[in-house]
Amino acid sequence: MVTHFIFMSSSYSLGTRIALDFIVREASIQEELKKDLDKIISQCGRDVSISTHMIQGDDETWESVCMADHFFKGVKVIEDLETFISLIKKDRKLQGIDVAKYILSKITCTQLKLQKLVYLCFADYLCDTGKILFTDKIYAFKYGPVVDTVYKKYKEYGYEAIEEEKGDIDTEGIFEMPAKSRILFAEDGTGKIVNIEKTLKKYGNLTATELVHLTHRECSPWNKTYKGEERAYSQIGLNTIKEYHKFETI
Repeated sequence: MVTHFIFMSSSYSLGTRIALDFIVREASIQEELKKDLDKIISQCGRDVSISTHMIQGDDETWESVCMADHFFKGVKVIEDLETFISLIKKDRKLQGIDVAKYILSKITCTQLKLQKLVYLCFADYLCDTGKILFTDKIYAFKYGPVVDTVYKKYKEYGYEAIEEEKGDIDTEGIFEMPAKSRILFAEDGTGKIVNIEKTLKKYGNLTATELVHLTHRECSPWNKTYKGEERAYSQIGLNTIKEYHKFETI
């Protein structure tokens, strides 16, 4: 029998669980494994989601691990520690689309309403914490603040409700779980979820038109930035949001 010591996490960019597999041949490896775990935590954050496993296989192959415990089937084995860390670090940062999918798992939205809620989640989190919720830039379009990647994904819906995140199944909470897990995996994931929920409670029941009126108020970040349709890609700066987001609150 061969002893395998395994670090496991998730890679949302690859769409699968990932693992580092170490063969334990002598007791001295314990110190090496501790150093590797410390390196993962130091580079990815103390709240990073990592699990450790020790399992006996028939040989040194990953197939023997899967034969010993079906829990490990479908896991992608990463060849080296640096690649493992880089995959985790990539997913510790959110994109606007991650927040959009979470909102859609809870609230039926047109793409216009979705844009406003994604932006307001970003603005609230920035003003509450001084940190960005996601990495996308925010632009001042004709009808308000826009996260470009979210706009490109959902613009085809026009004024119709976006249904693709729920499909034809109407089981309460089932589509919220993967979207929520994605955010929880990110840096300060719990804090981000709490902040998003607070924003949705405040603005989620407003119509798209009401949200547009909110973001178009005089002295709002959009109002301070919008330069007309010919300059639609004017970016709303973080300092502008921090200073003027108070004009967007209910």
